[in-house]
Amino acid sequence: MKNIVKLFSVVTVGFALTATSCIKEIDPQSSTVTADQAANAPGAFQNFVTTITSSLAGSFTYGGTSDTYPMDYGYSSFFLVRDVMGQDIAVEAGEGWYSTWYGCGTSLGPQYAWCQLPWTYYYKWIKNCNNVISLAGEEPSEDMKSGAGIAYAMRAMFYMDLARMFAPKTYAKDKEAITVPLVLETTTLTDLTTNPRATNEVMWTQILSDLDKAETYLADYERADKYTPDLSVVYGFKARAYLTMENWAKAEEYAKKAQDGYIALNEAAYRSQTSGFNSVNDAWMFALTFKSTDDNILYNDGDSSWGAQMIIEVSESLCGYAANYGQPKRIDYHLYQSIPETDFRKKCFVDFAIDEMEQMEALEALSEYSDSPMGLMTTASATDSKVVGGLSVKFRPKDGEHNDQYAAFTVAVPLMRVEEMMLIEAEAAGMQDESRGIQLLTTFAKTRDAAYEYGVHGTEDYGSSYATDFQNEVWWQRRVELWGEGFAMFDIKRLDKQVIRSYAGTNHPEGYRWNADVYGASAGNNYPEWMDFCIVQTEGNYNTALVNNPTPTKPTADSPEYNW
Repeated sequence: MKNIVKLFSVVTVGFALTATSCIKEIDPQSSTVTADQAANAPGAFQNFVTTITSSLAGSFTYGGTSDTYPMDYGYSSFFLVRDVMGQDIAVEAGEGWYSTWYGCGTSLGPQYAWCQLPWTYYYKWIKNCNNVISLAGEEPSEDMKSGAGIAYAMRAMFYMDLARMFAPKTYAKDKEAITVPLVLETTTLTDLTTNPRATNEVMWTQILSDLDKAETYLADYERADKYTPDLSVVYGFKARAYLTMENWAKAEEYAKKAQDGYIALNEAAYRSQTSGFNSVNDAWMFALTFKSTDDNILYNDGDSSWGAQMIIEVSESLCGYAANYGQPKRIDYHLYQSIPETDFRKKCFVDFAIDEMEQMEALEALSEYSDSPMGLMTTASATDSKVVGGLSVKFRPKDGEHNDQYAAFTVAVPLMRVEEMMLIEAEAAGMQDESRGIQLLTTFAKTRDAAYEYGVHGTEDYGSSYATDFQNEVWWQRRVELWGEGFAMFDIKRLDKQVIRSYAGTNHPEGYRWNADVYGASAGNNYPEWMDFCIVQTEGNYNTALVNNPTPTKPTADSPEYNW
C-alpha cells in the first residue's frame, strides 16, 4: 500500500485543476435541505444533528474511497495543514502529504488541487449546520433546541476557522479586511452567484450571533459524551472569538467560565504511554474520535488517518506515515532548546543529544520516551535525516498498542482543552492588567515546570513589535502546550509574527529554511503571505463577486541564518 500511495503523492500534489474537474466539489451551492425533503423521515432531525459532529472524522470527504488520500481524514487534518506553515513543526525534505503546505508556493494557488481541500470540507460542514438550523426554524421547539444549539455552535467554529485562514488581516487590525462568503440557512442559490467575501466586521458579528443563540439553546443541555459541544464549549468558542477580536474583558470572562468542571492534565496523564493525547479525560472539553468502522481506518491500511500522521509507536512491519514511511513531524530545534529541563513537556519530544550517543546508550536513553525504544530508531531510519532528535511522542497509540495499526489509530483527538482556556484567560487578563496576567500565567506554567520564572521567553524577537513582551511569554506557552493541535498559524497571524526556520542548528531541511520577513510585506504584515489561503478558482467561476488572495510565491533560496 505504501508504494501505491507514494506514487499518488508524486502525481497529485501539484496538478492544476481544470474547470470541469472540480465542479461537483464546489459546496457553497445548495446550502440546505428543504423541510419537505426531511419531513417524512423518522428521526430525521436528530440524524441531521448527529451528522454535524460525526462528520468531523472517519470519512473521505474530499476524494471519496476511490481516492484515499492520506490527508483526507477530517477536521484534525487541518491542524497539520496550518501548523506546518509555521516553524514549530519540521518535516522531512520534500516528503509527506503536508509538504505542499510546508513548502508553500504556487501549489497553494487557486488553480491547484489542494486549494479545494478546505473549501470542500468546511462548506460541507457548514451545510450540515444549515440543514439543522433550517429544520429547527427561528423559534425551535423544546425537542429541537439542543440540536439547533449544536448547529449554531459548530457553524460559528467553522466560520471562525475560515475567517482566520482566509482573511489577510485579523479583526483587531482591520475590520474591513475580507474573509470568506457567508452561506447561511437563508442563502439562496441566486445569492451564491454574487456572494462577496464578508468583511471581518460582518463575519465576526455573525459568529457571535450564532454563539449567542447556542448559549441560549444549550443552557440546560447535558451531553452524552465530549464528542458533542455543550455550554462550556460555547463559552470556549466565545473566548477564542474575543481573543481574536482583542476584546480582552470578554475573552477573560468566557475563558474563565469555560474552565468550570475541568482539571488540567498532570504529568502522568500528559505523558502516559497508553492514554497520552489519545483518550478523552478531565482536561478535554471537546474532541473527535476515529472508530474501527471508519473508512479512514478500514481503507488504505489505516494510513488515511490522524494516527498514521502523528503516532510513531507502531511496529516496523506495519503501516503509518509517521512511524514507518519516513514522514514524522518533529518539533523545531530552537523551540525544543528553549524548553527547560524542568518542564515535563520536554519529554514529549526526543532529545537531539541522543543522536550523538552509541546505539546501546541511545536505546537506554530512548526507553525514557517509549516502551519501544528500538521502534523509535526504526522510525528515524526510514527518514532522510536518519536522526531521532525532535521526534514527537506526544500522541500515543490507543492503549499503547504497537502491533495492530487498525487498533492503534482509533484514537480521540482534542478539539478544545481547559489548558487553552487558562492561557486565554491569562493573556486577556494581562492585556488589561499585566500584573494580574503574569500571576495567572505563572500559576499555569508552574503546573508544567515547578521552577518556572516569568520573563524568560517574552523578549525573544520574532520580527514583530505588534505583540507585547507579556503576549510573547503567553505565546511561548501556547506553542509548547498546544503543539500539533492546530493553533500555530492562528497565533502567528494574530500576533503578526515572522516565521523563522533558518538559524544555527536548525532541523528544517535545506530548501525550506526561510525567515519570512518580506513575503508578507505587500499586505503590511510580518507573517508570510502563504498563511492567507486562496479560494479555489472554480468557486470564482460561479461567484462573480469573489475577490481572491494573491497566489503565494515560494522563496527562491534559503534565508541567511537568523541570530537569536
